[in-house]
Amino acid sequence: MAAPKTLLVLENFINGKFVPCSSYIDSYDPSTGDVYCRVPDSGKEEVEIAVTAARDAFLSWSSKSLQERSQIMNKLADLIEHDLEAFAQAESKDQGKTITFARTVDIPRAAYNFRFFASSILHHTTECTQMDYMDCMHYTVRTPVGIAGLISPWNLPLHLLTWKIAPAIASGNTVIAKPSEMTSVTAWMMCKLLGRAGIPPGVVNIVFGTGPKAGEAIVSHPEVPLISFTGSTLTAQHIKEKSAPHWKKLSLELGGKNPAIIFEDANLDQCIPTTVRSSFANQGEICLCTSRIFVQRSIYNEFLKRFVEETRKWKVGSPSDPTVSMGALISKEHLEKVKNYVKKARAEGARILCGEGVDSLALPTGNQNGYFMLPTVIAEVKDESCCMQEEIFGPLTCVVLFDTEEEVIKRANGVKYGLAATIWSSNVGRVHRVAKRLQAGLVWTNCWLVRELNLPFGGMKASGIGREGAKASYEFFTEVKTITIKH
Repeated sequence: MAAPKTLLVLENFINGKFVPCSSYIDSYDPSTGDVYCRVPDSGKEEVEIAVTAARDAFLSWSSKSLQERSQIMNKLADLIEHDLEAFAQAESKDQGKTITFARTVDIPRAAYNFRFFASSILHHTTECTQMDYMDCMHYTVRTPVGIAGLISPWNLPLHLLTWKIAPAIASGNTVIAKPSEMTSVTAWMMCKLLGRAGIPPGVVNIVFGTGPKAGEAIVSHPEVPLISFTGSTLTAQHIKEKSAPHWKKLSLELGGKNPAIIFEDANLDQCIPTTVRSSFANQGEICLCTSRIFVQRSIYNEFLKRFVEETRKWKVGSPSDPTVSMGALISKEHLEKVKNYVKKARAEGARILCGEGVDSLALPTGNQNGYFMLPTVIAEVKDESCCMQEEIFGPLTCVVLFDTEEEVIKRANGVKYGLAATIWSSNVGRVHRVAKRLQAGLVWTNCWLVRELNLPFGGMKASGIGREGAKASYEFFTEVKTITIKH
């Protein structure tokens, strides 16, 4: 009889120490379907202890100079980079993403988040103006808000957790962070480095658990004046309701139903492989992924043929295989949800051109019970279809044709979301016209996912409230105060 597998057991990190929890929940390896980790099922009690630790650490941490905080954050970035391979292996196993994506995107960006905000915090300026006729001078100062409640998602676990922690602590706040209960391992690993980097106890507290228990305890706590959340629009509605009685500052980065608009003068040699990547990178589990592709009529047939051919080149398999393009989806429930959209599209009369239900998926023996799905392309789908209106968050994209610029702008804007969009055209005037009229917080032209962290990131409509980035995050994680001096 085979010996039982030893499960990894995580603990909360509060006041600089790992603290066991009274109850735990199972976490699965998406590539095998097996339980491999136990995560604390924290609630009000654990959050209350974390609030006390964060409150006690706030005065000392916020009193440190910007240079001191910057040095500590750069040290933490050094430590993450030193352990990059261990972090990448853990992120791939925990989330289902390919080891290549974790090595080249998730973990490098997690380290860079600390470096970026360690630098940007040193270069902000404040305002000053004089009223000579009143013998007065006015100036502004920015002060940290206090305890920041940070809730991050499961798709880019350490990447998006550090995108919140870094600006929060750089600005002088202390934090209580809750990663997704489905992808908690790299956050737990990072906790082991905080003391070595010089971050004092209580400055960064990580409380693991579910949204309804741990997340709600953070959002509802009267001593947590600020919430930064990345996740679903439905959860964000609940956060707004729970936080409203306490007048909390909110930053909500939510879902998307992102269009790509391919005009007839697009460079298809560049457009097609990039649009395949924008549709299926990280199994399509990125809020910025393309899920609606509008192609001008004169090139529609050529685009569709080449796009399907390019999609079929993407290899799906074990995340640890460096040759695969896509790994496993996050959970069995999510896999079934995405597959159900394919069934709905077929029932509506759409054509499934490749992927789910069309092509066969061959998996290694050890991954037969994993949550895998082929990249899927759907055509001849109506704009009002759920596949064109709802966020699917998986390896499924729809391709439809259009005739005119005016028409495609209206159709691209015809969803409740407004996070990102891409435009493919060699006409500079058209690019500027269309980009200005699209209801999206980010618009890429002839590229995708080229990020400049100094500039604002965030969405319109149901895609969120607020912006993130060097200046935007600094303003969110601080309060501005105007001071007047009479002389």
